[in-house]
Amino acid sequence: MIIFLNGEKCIVVENTTVLDLLIQKNIDVDTIVVEHNAKILQRENFSQITLCENDVLEVLRFVGGG
Repeated sequence: MIIFLNGEKCIVVENTTVLDLLIQKNIDVDTIVVEHNAKILQRENFSQITLCENDVLEVLRFVGGG
């Protein structure tokens, strides 16, 4: 099925959770915030949200600087 990850089409298998996708993409879950269909997810819910066709995910990483 197709979802949108940071504005780009991404093909995932059915029953993929947000956590599954982040692991597949080698994204460190401790350093990000995930928006799923315009709603910010709590980190502890990543494994409970199953992705559906045309879902939109935005993965935001905070970077310190000066």
